[in-house]
Amino acid sequence: MVRQVHYGIALFLSSAGGLVIEIVAGRLIAPYVGMSLYTWTAIIAVVLAGLSGGHWIGGRLAGADVGEDRACRRLAVLALLRVLSGPLVTSGLGPVAVVILLSTALFLLPSLFVGIVAPILTKLAVDRRPTEPGPVIGRMYALGTLGSIGGTLGAGYLFISWIGSTGTIIVVAFVYGALALLFAAMGRGRAGAVTAVFLAAALLGLGVWGQSVRAYVSPCMTESDYFCIRVDEFTESSGRPSALMVLDHLVHSINDRDDPEILYSPYIHFVDEYLRRRAGKRPLGQPLAAFFIGGGGFTLPRAWAQTFPGARLTVAEIDPAVTAAAREKMWLDSGHAALDIRHRDARALLQSMPVRPTFDVVFGDAFRDISVPAHLVTREFHSEIASRLKPGGFYAVNVVDHGGEPRFLAALVRTLGIDFSAVEVWAEADELEAALMGTGQRVTYVVIAGQTSGDRPVLTATHGIVRHWRQWPLPALNERVGGDLPLLTDDFAPVDRLMAHLLTAPEE
Repeated sequence: MVRQVHYGIALFLSSAGGLVIEIVAGRLIAPYVGMSLYTWTAIIAVVLAGLSGGHWIGGRLAGADVGEDRACRRLAVLALLRVLSGPLVTSGLGPVAVVILLSTALFLLPSLFVGIVAPILTKLAVDRRPTEPGPVIGRMYALGTLGSIGGTLGAGYLFISWIGSTGTIIVVAFVYGALALLFAAMGRGRAGAVTAVFLAAALLGLGVWGQSVRAYVSPCMTESDYFCIRVDEFTESSGRPSALMVLDHLVHSINDRDDPEILYSPYIHFVDEYLRRRAGKRPLGQPLAAFFIGGGGFTLPRAWAQTFPGARLTVAEIDPAVTAAAREKMWLDSGHAALDIRHRDARALLQSMPVRPTFDVVFGDAFRDISVPAHLVTREFHSEIASRLKPGGFYAVNVVDHGGEPRFLAALVRTLGIDFSAVEVWAEADELEAALMGTGQRVTYVVIAGQTSGDRPVLTATHGIVRHWRQWPLPALNERVGGDLPLLTDDFAPVDRLMAHLLTAPEE
């Protein structure tokens, strides 16, 4: 009966570790390739493929000729690739063009080794109770499933928040190492002892090697429930005391320490200039009221808090850790009278507000490269925004899409056209020129939606960095992408499919 308990505990822990790795996998590779539906699809498919292959191999290894002695020694190899997961992910591996290859390289073999365990342990458990194979098999399956549930909940609600992705990998490696040593020691005779000694030496060697290449150092300054957050100096590029915030693998915000009105990001600068041109220095009535979908480094809220006295700026930033990083490292005065910072999903927050004209500007800045929250691009959300804009107000949203075939951009424009009479697409002049010629690759656009349009198709910066932006005529945009694009709704918003070409498009 004691051995039955051992086998049950081992299966529970191994199954838990497998699901911990599946949950943590997305966070591990996010600093290198970001997060999207394609990332999670690749991870889940690779892990399931590894488990399937492992189950088949484990079944072959757990034949009738395999006794407890040999089976325990075979379980001893389980820890090796688990320990390698940390070094592979954190040893400087750069972004890759196809997330499937990275997922396969990192997680196929570890998942395969996890899959080997269950058939062998189940066979050993049945051998101990040969007259009750049904109850024993059912119990082992149940324990494996419970372990998977425990691993999922533990990774999602505890481990990542407490010790981060790298720390979680190390804990899983330690657990598997302990299990491997235990089963090696359980093997009878000299072979079991030799296996245990060899495994202990191998684990020690891998640990030393991983430490030497800084494999166990997280690339994140802070790893929150949502992002890998890093803040770096930007002084060398700007010549001024400034800092940039990286969320997962992309720069999200750049702040100047001494002058919040210096806007280094072109799309942020454009929204500021567009507001000034449409409304003048004291825009759309007094005071300025703006709603920000996403805070990041709070670059534009900082600027407008200084520019427009008495402004009311509501910022929906879902991640408190992002706000903390902006406050501690990017000179955000979170207690400024103009700022009302809410740590909630932007759509949920907006929908909780009264349905009446409240804001002069709504600015959507929650899109990160190809990672686009689908519930923030649908017709239903746009109607919520339109109902809360004052007369003459507008909605601005940044969109990263392909210059040659911006299908998501065009679908978003079509969807916005249902609730807004005027929709405009802007980009930096050089980028738009390349897009119009069909030669551009990745372009950052800004879409403006309102009931009235701007007065000129060209915009030149009036302050700060010298820049020029141009408007893309909508007939030319529609002609480029064709008319077979879907309306984006809560029921159907295929954002990842529309942006799939960005996964394989080469970087310029």
